[in-house]
Amino acid sequence: MEKDPLRLLTVVVQRKRGDRVLDAAMKAGATGATFFYAQGTGVRQAMGLLGMFIEAEKQVVFLVTSPEKVDAVLEAVTAAGELDQPGQGFAYVQEVVKAVGFRPNPSGAGGA
Repeated sequence: MEKDPLRLLTVVVQRKRGDRVLDAAMKAGATGATFFYAQGTGVRQAMGLLGMFIEAEKQVVFLVTSPEKVDAVLEAVTAAGELDQPGQGFAYVQEVVKAVGFRPNPSGAGGA
């Protein structure tokens, strides 16, 4: 197990912004990503008439990175996904307690 655990960023964005989020994450230092498509509910209904302009189709992105890079990656995906705007998505960070299958890259971050 690593001395300093890895971090998992989960990002849920409008599907049309998914590629921008992936590109921004990689440029910010993420070593790889896993993503899938999903459908969301909740925010659209709560926003009433404005909710009709929010797409239900989402892209969910999992990014594993080192603690040193997590803030830069989170900032990059927030900007790329416009997550500071209502109804555009959200992101959160979790500590990875244990992981297998990751090989450290030369900078010391996890890699797939």
